[in-house]
Amino acid sequence: MSEHESVDDDRTAADHPDIVVLREGTEGLSMASYAETLRERLPDRTVVLARTPREERELVPNARVVTGITVEADLIADADRLELFACTFAGTDHVPVERLVDHGVAVTNAGGIHAPGIAEQSIANMLVFARRLHEGWRRKSNAEWRHFQSFEFTGSTVTVIGLGSIGQEILQRLAGFEVDTIGVRYTPSKGGPADEVIGFETDAIHDALARSDYVVIACPLNDLTRGLIGEAELATLPPHAVLVNAARGGIVDTDALVSALRSSGLRGAALDVTDPEPLPADHPLWDLENCLITPHTGGHTPKHWDRLADIVADNVAALDGDGELRNLVAAPE
Repeated sequence: MSEHESVDDDRTAADHPDIVVLREGTEGLSMASYAETLRERLPDRTVVLARTPREERELVPNARVVTGITVEADLIADADRLELFACTFAGTDHVPVERLVDHGVAVTNAGGIHAPGIAEQSIANMLVFARRLHEGWRRKSNAEWRHFQSFEFTGSTVTVIGLGSIGQEILQRLAGFEVDTIGVRYTPSKGGPADEVIGFETDAIHDALARSDYVVIACPLNDLTRGLIGEAELATLPPHAVLVNAARGGIVDTDALVSALRSSGLRGAALDVTDPEPLPADHPLWDLENCLITPHTGGHTPKHWDRLADIVADNVAALDGDGELRNLVAAPE
C-alpha cells in the first residue's frame, strides 16, 4: 500500500467514523478523556471527538454511534448510518428520543455508572448525622474543645425510596451496619435487597416514613415522584429523622423542607440535589446548620468514563449481533 493510499484510508475513516464523541462535557470531566477511553476499549474502531459545532455537523451524519449529553435534532435527519445514541446521562428527558427512534436509532443511557459513588456518599451522610460529625466540624472552626453527645447508626431503620441501581447499591452497603431496611419500588413483588419492600401507594409510604430514622431518596423524577416528599410526608417522619436526597431536587417540596428543618420537625437533611438547582446564594437552606449541601457531586468518581466506556463497548458489539443492548431506553420497532 502506498503512502498516498494510507492517507486516503485515514481520511475515509475520519469522515465515516464508527463513534463520534460530542464536545459538551459532563460533571467537569474531559470529553477528550472519554474519547481516549473508548479507543482503549475499541482499538479496532474509529473514535472521533467532535471539538466544535462545525465538526459535529460534519461528523454526526456519517457516524454509526454518537455519544454525548444530547444530539441536535436537525442533525438526525441526515444521519443515515446512525444506529445508536449513547447518552452520557442517566436521564434522557432532554434527548430527542422520539425523533431518534423514528429515524431507526436506538437510545441508551449511563444508568448505573454513578451508583457506587452516590451510595457511598449517601451512607457517609447518614453516618455524619449519626455521629454528629457536623457538630464536631462546627466546634473545630471555633477552636472549641467541648464534648458533645452522638448517636449510634446500628439498630436504625433506613428507608430507601427507589430500588434501581443506586438504591440497590445503597442497600448492599448497608448490610454490614446492622440496620433494618425498607425499600420502595414501583413493583414490590420484584423484591430487592431490603428487609421489607413496599410500593409507592400513599398509605404504604406514610407507614414506612413513620418508622424511619433515615430516608434516602434514590428514585427518578417523574410524574409519580415529583413532590413525593411534601408537607404531609415530612410531618409523618419522626422529629429525629434525617432525609437524604441523592436523586433529584423536585422530589422534595423545598419550602416544606425548610419549614421542617427550622421548626425541629426534622433533625436534619443532606442534599446533593436541590430545587431550584443551582441553589441561589441567598436561599435559606444555606443558613441551616442541620442541612448538609453538596453541589450535585454524589456521582463523581475517577471511574466515570471507564464504566460508561464499558457499556458503550458492549453495545457496539451488540450492534454487530453479539448480545443485547445494555441500558436500553428506546429502540426502533
